[in-house]
Amino acid sequence: MAENFVIHLPAPVAEIIHTLQQAGYEAYAVGGCVRDSILGREPSDWDITTSAKPQQVKELFPRTVDTGIQHGTVTVLKDKTGYEVTTYRIDGEYEDGRHPKDVTFTASLKEDLKRRDFTMNAMAYNETEGLVDLFDGIGDIRRKTVRCVGEARQRFLEDALRMMRAMRFAAQLDYDIEEHTRDAIRELAGNLSRISAERIQVELVKLLISDHPERIRDCQESGLTAVFFPEFDRMMETGQNNPHHCYTVGEHTIRAVMGVRPDKALRLTMLFHDMGKPLTKTVDEKGVDHFHGHAQKSAQIACTVLRRLKFDNDTIDRVERLVRAHDTEIFCDKKSMRRALNRLGTDLFPDLFAVKEADMHAQSLYQRREKEEKLAQLRSIYEEVRAAADCVCLKELAVNGSDLIAAGMQPGKGLGELLKALLEEVLEDPSRNEKEYLLARAGALAAQRSKC
Repeated sequence: MAENFVIHLPAPVAEIIHTLQQAGYEAYAVGGCVRDSILGREPSDWDITTSAKPQQVKELFPRTVDTGIQHGTVTVLKDKTGYEVTTYRIDGEYEDGRHPKDVTFTASLKEDLKRRDFTMNAMAYNETEGLVDLFDGIGDIRRKTVRCVGEARQRFLEDALRMMRAMRFAAQLDYDIEEHTRDAIRELAGNLSRISAERIQVELVKLLISDHPERIRDCQESGLTAVFFPEFDRMMETGQNNPHHCYTVGEHTIRAVMGVRPDKALRLTMLFHDMGKPLTKTVDEKGVDHFHGHAQKSAQIACTVLRRLKFDNDTIDRVERLVRAHDTEIFCDKKSMRRALNRLGTDLFPDLFAVKEADMHAQSLYQRREKEEKLAQLRSIYEEVRAAADCVCLKELAVNGSDLIAAGMQPGKGLGELLKALLEEVLEDPSRNEKEYLLARAGALAAQRSKC
């Protein structure tokens, strides 16, 4: 038994535990919800472990779902929320590096807790007995350490995804990974190839949007990225002998990821924004490195890797567009800003400025003041253009295809070309975005083309 900790259990969780206890069974809140409560964080969900077998759980509650009954899990429904109740179990042989072939139910809480991944996730709690901490999870929390329950090598042989989970917890909590746990990850990193891309993606995103995304460096140093993300390793090995840079491409990338707010698409954009540099690197006669066309190559790599990791299409599209645009030069005048909004898409702004700022602050101090002043100017000009509601795309044009047809023009490809020509004039001078003017101008342009 651990020292006295009091955890406030949500009423439905307390009711489920009490119902099981009153029927003569043991029951505890267990795992991440206990850990998060001790850390003062709001648990995302509450899991319950019990000595009752699945059928016995089902008999005690009127509304249940057989979530994973073969592995001992029944979901108990309270109001509109489900709570997973799982029988104490001992896992059988792990054949696929992820799931046990079978499980054996046990009456021992200790046997159930010892199969779990990390000590801080192997604690249980109920209001009768308080905190049960058989593997010094509290000690590891105080030491800010991620440590496996029992033999680290065995835990990772059972489930290779635990190696990525170790890295993710270290990033989320700013913990160190215990020496034997880290050694086992280095030894068994190759086993991550047995894990589905979807599961790796989830852990990678949680790491990236944490307060310490720089811990992706640990993934590289331990050999994990070599398995699922070798493009990252190539960046870490690519130098940048250029006055604008003072880090390798990889270190610059890590600092850029740290420099943008914890939004999934933005953090991924910074992760990929320079990934094409190893493939585009050239050296001039003075020994200076250049990376012409790296933004386009980086965008291509981003698409390839994100698809490989099974990201959704919306995320892939946004990251690809931001990566492609991150190095685009925009001149400090309203006309250039309108054209940039038209060319890149209004939906990329103001996130594109956040990307440019993170990129800049991860570079050397060379011309830093000038770069900061230009970015501040661009932001100001952008705000002025949007506040003035200047037309920057076809849908904001004061006329559309139906208006031109109503004015007597023939439908077809030529109509689209006319609208683009009108938009060009409005981008040049937004005061021209008046229906009467544009209809007259369209008529004149159509007449000119008919003479050609």
